[in-house]
Amino acid sequence: MAVTGTEGLVLLVARVLVGVVIAFMGLNHFMQSDAMAGYAEAKGLPAPAVMVYASGLVLILGGLGIALGAFPVVAAVAIAGFLVVAALTVHDFWAVPDEQAQDEMTHFLKNIAMAGAVLAVAAVGTQEWAYSVGLGLF
Repeated sequence: MAVTGTEGLVLLVARVLVGVVIAFMGLNHFMQSDAMAGYAEAKGLPAPAVMVYASGLVLILGGLGIALGAFPVVAAVAIAGFLVVAALTVHDFWAVPDEQAQDEMTHFLKNIAMAGAVLAVAAVGTQEWAYSVGLGLF
């Protein structure tokens, strides 16, 4: 069944809002790569610079995929995976000093909420979308 009419328009707005924000987050991985790699290194992640660039690419491509409706299920699942892993490994509010815990918890919760949003996109990603390039595997 196709998502069209008012639902299609609402889905378009939601896709653009979520997708553009995620793509911008990915762009920041390139614009702030040194700071992010240093932070990833401090968190004990392997190959921090490579991880920052790779995750930035996933976020940019995934965000654009959601916004444009290109391979939305693949894009959404890839982003959700990244967000959950980042929440658990980078934003570990339970393992930082008290003065950092609130900031890390905020980022942790943001990642989990965004993962939920993109999984909702994945759930409707197998349907035909109005205002979409219409490319997909499913």
